[in-house]
Formats: sequence, structure tokens, C-alpha cells
Amino acid sequence: MLIIIFIASVIILISTVVMLLASILSKKSIIDREKSSPFECGFDPKSSSRLPFSLQFFLIAVIFLIFDVEIALLLPMIVILPISNMLYWSVISIYFIMILLIGLYHEWNQGALNWAQ
Repeated sequence: MLIIIFIASVIILISTVVMLLASILSKKSIIDREKSSPFECGFDPKSSSRLPFSLQFFLIAVIFLIFDVEIALLLPMIVILPISNMLYWSVISIYFIMILLIGLYHEWNQGALNWAQ
């Protein structure tokens, strides 16, 4: 038991030292106007580079990521079809797809899928 406590304290000490060193070494010491401004062929930018983006674009991107992950979760279900019980596989697949369809209906009902407004 004493060995486990000793090893855990050594691991915590080493990780703390590494995090402190990374924090100290990553700080920028010189703040330069050219390096902190956006790069535009060496000239000052004509307009602000910190313009807000469309919230609708962000929602579409999040919905795309959700359905992209869905595809990654559905592909293994096809692979395990021959080695699994058909009843359990069907119930789990239908349950999973129903959750996704309810989510899609909710997004559609809230108007997140309307491109033009």
C-alpha cells in the first residue's frame, strides 16, 4: 500500500513539474504590433479581422458534426450483424435511429435547417 502511495505521489510531482515548465516556457515575452495584427501581405488590414460569424452557419456545422458521428456509430452495427442476435440487433438499431430521427425532427421544427431567411 505504501508503494502505491509513493508511486502516485511521484507521478503527481512529475506531472506538476512538467505542467509548470510548459506554462513558463510557452509565455511570449515580447509583444510586437506586427505579430499581434492579422497578416495581410504586410499591409495593415482594411477592415476589422474580428467580425462575428453567422450563428446559423455555426448551427449547421454542429448538426453536421452530430450526424457525422452518427455515421461513425452506425458503421460498426453493420459489421456485427452476422455475429449478433437478430432480435437484439434490430431493437438496438431501431432505437438508435429513432433517437436520431427525433433529433432531426426537433431541429427541423425549431427552424435550424432553414438556409434562407
